[in-house]
Amino acid sequence: MVKVAVVGATGNVGREMLQTLAQREFPADEVFALASSKSVGKEVSYGEDDVLKVRDLATFDFKGVDIALMSAGASVSEKYAPKIAAAGCVVIDNSSQWRTDPDVPLVVPEVNPEAIAGYTKKNIIANPNCSTIQMVVPLAALHKEFVVKRVVVTTYQSVSGAGKEAMDELFDQTRGIYMNQPIYETQKKFPKQIAFNVIPQIDVFMDDGATKEEWKMMVETKKIVDPKIKVHANCARVPVFIGHAEYVNIETEKEISDEAATKLLKHTKGVEVIDLREPDGYPTQAEIAGEDDVFVSRIRQDFSVENGLSFWCVADNLRKGAALNAVQIAEVLLKDYLKK
Repeated sequence: MVKVAVVGATGNVGREMLQTLAQREFPADEVFALASSKSVGKEVSYGEDDVLKVRDLATFDFKGVDIALMSAGASVSEKYAPKIAAAGCVVIDNSSQWRTDPDVPLVVPEVNPEAIAGYTKKNIIANPNCSTIQMVVPLAALHKEFVVKRVVVTTYQSVSGAGKEAMDELFDQTRGIYMNQPIYETQKKFPKQIAFNVIPQIDVFMDDGATKEEWKMMVETKKIVDPKIKVHANCARVPVFIGHAEYVNIETEKEISDEAATKLLKHTKGVEVIDLREPDGYPTQAEIAGEDDVFVSRIRQDFSVENGLSFWCVADNLRKGAALNAVQIAEVLLKDYLKK
């Protein structure tokens, strides 16, 4: 029997994990929904027909559970992931807690599935940051063929990446502006107004002026794809509910053209190219909510450097950027390593 637990089941990503498990018909004989004590007894959907009652993470016995998908934040993961792992359950964690740990594999299944083998060191596998995941799927394919030396990425990230409270804040501020209500009454999650605005900060500032989100994209890309790649990230929060967008500019060692890159990406697993070079010939955040792939368009050469290329990519940050990637890791783990 295969038993799976979803930790943080009442959050945006936790709910998406449950739906993704059901939609992909993950071969679980039993699924448990877990959260903090304040959520115990609440009901969450599992697929179209099933409903699960939330149990208390603090008192749940993980013995006999094969895989735990965690999306409850770094502090919760720091406290509970080692305990869950010690019970013999493999943790696939969506928080930032374990991503830079050298003994914990950081995995995007389309890019480095072989890294999953390293889970035995701590019984933990880390899910990368949402903005990193959607970039490295096309980037890794281009790197394999053309050898990427440098990446400059600018992100336009939706508020759902900051949780349900952030989504509520965008909604409340938008409504409040039309009703002439003061912004400060609804400003709780973000340092600036988010409705009809763009905020050039995601996470806290670091000593060098970068934000933690920008640092994450750099270190995670190096760990997943190649430590020799130089990465510079600029991350902004935009007034979109679901879906992250990124403009990615790369410089390669080998000669690269937009035609060659397009041909390669059209045959890359997890990537869908829609690039018609005409109005409406490219995907946007509003159109890809609920989709599994990373959508790439605006592929064009950058003639300011010898071998340069730019592209636009969008993805559902709650699915491929979080829940789907975790479930895909679980699928490989079960098939190739746990062999139930």
